[in-house]
Amino acid sequence: MAINTRLLRNGAYLQSSTTLFVFFAGWGIWWSFFSVWLEKGLGLSGGQIGTVYSINSLSTIAVMFLYGMVQDRLVLSRHLVIISSAVMASLAPFVLFVYQPLLQNDATFLAGVIAGAVYLPFGYTAAVGLLEAFSERMSRTYGFEYGQARGWGSLGYGIAALFTGFIFTVNPAINFFLGSAFGVICLLVQVFWKTDGVPLAPGHVAHPTTPGLREMAAVLRMKHLWVVIAFVIFSWTFYNLYDNQMFPNFYAGLFENEDVGIHTYGILNSVQVFAEAGCMMLVPILMRRVGVRNILLLGVTVMCLRILGSAIFTDPVVISVVKMFHAVEVPLFILGIFRYLTLHFNAALSATLYLVGFEVSAQLGNTLFAIPFGYIRDALGFQPTFFVIAGVVACAGLWAFFALKKDDQDVQGDAFIRTGRSGVTGVVKTVQQ
Repeated sequence: MAINTRLLRNGAYLQSSTTLFVFFAGWGIWWSFFSVWLEKGLGLSGGQIGTVYSINSLSTIAVMFLYGMVQDRLVLSRHLVIISSAVMASLAPFVLFVYQPLLQNDATFLAGVIAGAVYLPFGYTAAVGLLEAFSERMSRTYGFEYGQARGWGSLGYGIAALFTGFIFTVNPAINFFLGSAFGVICLLVQVFWKTDGVPLAPGHVAHPTTPGLREMAAVLRMKHLWVVIAFVIFSWTFYNLYDNQMFPNFYAGLFENEDVGIHTYGILNSVQVFAEAGCMMLVPILMRRVGVRNILLLGVTVMCLRILGSAIFTDPVVISVVKMFHAVEVPLFILGIFRYLTLHFNAALSATLYLVGFEVSAQLGNTLFAIPFGYIRDALGFQPTFFVIAGVVACAGLWAFFALKKDDQDVQGDAFIRTGRSGVTGVVKTVQQ
């Protein structure tokens, strides 16, 4: 990783990197095989799995609104991060003694879905947006690149994924207990690792007022935010339907021995996430050369190519290569969308804008499409469904080419600094009032 000694002396960078590393390791140790556990471990159908994902996404939206609005008022206070870490720590007891027994029984299946929809957002599916938004705000406050901290999250996920496939075939309960252990570590980091004495970034100016609830709710009246929301729903959402809900079971089914497929997927997922961590470090550099909008368009292009590759090929080696596209696509899209929001919207509302414009949008799409695409997968199979998903993402990318603002157009947030070929830097445009 591209780390210099200045970063290693930055206590806020170290704390943020550690938080993201532990959180994503604790999530990756079980989440990367969640759909496999639901299908192979609990015997759920594609439609039932779609129901689980859809209801989880619906409740995640509500929690994300809560997290986003409250955290923008708390600024850099860690109350919500501590709550989410405490929820993470209780993963194993919840899954093994509440979630699994309810889901396995047809009579209590819906109760299990609702129980998971209450638990998972506070610890994971909404907490990821909270932690990423919190880290991004710390990066602007204390002077480090957000991508340099977020890369440690990808590294944590990759290390966890390296072992999770082998552990899963021994006993999935071990994965959930390890997730709880990481949750305890994350909780201790939030409670005891303080950053109050870290110097502010040179030139950093704190926002003079804390945004009120009315101002934060008003983000939904921003017309261009709805452009971003539509773009996310028809690109990132459909990619997640493919990658989380379908691809692990599709990949494992390519092998004659299912356990071999699960082991191989775990190793491949780990390699992919290690590569993703490196790309998280490099994308900010590339973004300064080509711009924010172009990074987003490149991200959706790679996204479409990966889905299309899975729709065309069935050879495990080729599909493994296609899987590696994920390492490039995720940094391009996540870092691009974050910087797009802080460029074209009020940066004081960064947590709310990110959670509403990106995370909530993605969850809304999952709520709408997870169930029908689960049944489509049952009816048509994996690869015909992948063709449909790739077509939707391609259309979203084409529309975004015309709908997304250029970097020097309507700059309402933190102006973007771009590095030209000569190495000279400059602000693309002064902030318009």
